[in-house]
Amino acid sequence: MAYGPVESGTVCPATGMDTGLPPDPSHGVFEQITAVADAVLYEGYLLYPYRRSSAKNRVRWQFGVLFPRQWVEADGPVVPGVSGSADSWYQRTECLLRVLRPGASVRVRLRHLHTQHKQVEEAGPDGGHRPVASLRTGDGTVHLTFDEAVPRETEIVAQLDDLLRGESTVPVEAAAGEDIEPLPGRAGRVVRRREEVRASVTLTAERLADDVFRLRVRTANAVDGLEPRAPRDEALRRALIATHTLIGGEGVEFVSLIDPPADLADQARACRNEFTFPVLADEPPVGPVVLSAPIILPDHPQVAPESPGDLHDAAEIDEILTLRTMLLTDEEKREARATDPRAAAILDRVDTMPPEIFARLHGAVRSLTPVPTAPVPESMVSVPAVPAATTSAAAVPESTASATAAPAATHSVTAPSAPANVLSTTPATAPSPPVAAAQAPGPAPHTDPAAQFPVTTTPAPAPPFAASEAVAASASERPVWWQEGADDGLSPTTETVVVDGMPVGGGSRVRLRPRRSADAQDMFLAGRTAEVAAVFHDVDGSVHLAVTLDDDPASELHTWYGRFLYFRPDELEPLEPATSRDEPSKPAPAAASARHTTTDSETHRSGGR
Repeated sequence: MAYGPVESGTVCPATGMDTGLPPDPSHGVFEQITAVADAVLYEGYLLYPYRRSSAKNRVRWQFGVLFPRQWVEADGPVVPGVSGSADSWYQRTECLLRVLRPGASVRVRLRHLHTQHKQVEEAGPDGGHRPVASLRTGDGTVHLTFDEAVPRETEIVAQLDDLLRGESTVPVEAAAGEDIEPLPGRAGRVVRRREEVRASVTLTAERLADDVFRLRVRTANAVDGLEPRAPRDEALRRALIATHTLIGGEGVEFVSLIDPPADLADQARACRNEFTFPVLADEPPVGPVVLSAPIILPDHPQVAPESPGDLHDAAEIDEILTLRTMLLTDEEKREARATDPRAAAILDRVDTMPPEIFARLHGAVRSLTPVPTAPVPESMVSVPAVPAATTSAAAVPESTASATAAPAATHSVTAPSAPANVLSTTPATAPSPPVAAAQAPGPAPHTDPAAQFPVTTTPAPAPPFAASEAVAASASERPVWWQEGADDGLSPTTETVVVDGMPVGGGSRVRLRPRRSADAQDMFLAGRTAEVAAVFHDVDGSVHLAVTLDDDPASELHTWYGRFLYFRPDELEPLEPATSRDEPSKPAPAAASARHTTTDSETHRSGGR
């Protein structure tokens, strides 16, 4: 086994150590996914408006923070879970791999931030220095006291056979240090100080079948001596921040835990991941690299080619953040530049962005689907499929040019066919299928959603025969989504879609049955009951149903401001209405006979969360 720090993308093995292993192709893939890994590393590092005085930049470091154990457990043990935003002292990753040939090895790269305190000191008349919150030098530049962070990496290479014989623990250390930068005109200096951070990485392998293994990577903060009641800022200086792991290897192939093959579904479900979650990080279909991150991602996340740089804010859209940053006042920009070099880089990029680069942030067409020409039955009105469009380099916009189109998501890191800038797991609204973060890469084969799930509209009162003829005629003559009048006659709250022979619409009770190729969060929703709020049409002709969970105490609030979960019709099982909220609902008769059994591992894209 060999290990050592990684600097500027180059592996620096420990002195005098030779791995004795052939070149590992995953090492090169590590570099190829650096953009996604860096988005994880700097998520929330500094938020718009990028000023020190902003309230949101006074409480920082929210993801993947591994504190000293005595500090984080001062009030009791941590509660394990996949959420990387919870304070912890360790991370545990378990993933599955197949061995392709004898002599297989694994490569683990631990990445995190190491905080350093930037203290501005003013020069005194006696030659000494005193700490100050800010200092303006003779050239007009303002310098602010603030906390920065330094990226750290450690790489470990181990033979799989060695790990089968017993676990191996490798120490990780980020040394204490101090850097002094004199300011112009002898006005003072900037002192950057770092505390020592120590941790350990433990690797274990377990054979599950002849060629199938479970690999466990456990990273733990090993700092001791910190006062349990010390302030959080002090504890952060001894913590690993934005901790995540890249896992690769030679002679191995990793298995998706989100969408495992049928023969490994049980083994995938048995993997325990705590304060992190692993996804396949390279190009499909083979997965020689896993990214285990404190932010839940889909398999094969990528950064959109339209995105010119990281804005450190996964919950926002590139175009919106860029526009807002352009509108900062000169004084606000001066403060942002003085706050942190990364903030200054964002301002420089925004202020000098060419018009053609900015225009790319507004939209991108990822795929085109043909318009169906099949006749529309008079009893059912379907919306024809049209070219599917995305509308932001970072995410979908706030609307899709149609009042009845499914609301857009604020996803930023997506599967290869959906563009994004930075990472997000909490969209405000639902995306249309072509841009969902969990969409499988490449163009999907076209099927006519209207033919699979007929949609019934509720037209204005009219004579019975005239009404059906008018609705059918209006559907066949309806303008495409970008033309005026495309929304006429559509009402999300009154329309229904036929699911398993049952009409389902606003107020219907359903059971959630997420299918394959979804994000990891679908596993927690499988089997839960919900109420349908509305039926939405996407611009490509597909249909999504907005639902709220029955057991969500905030469901009424979500309904009030329109925050829903979105599912396709084939992901829902109609239920008979319950006489009370505590009484379990039964499958509707038609659904009971048509519905096949679905396990919680059979997840599928559900339009984003």
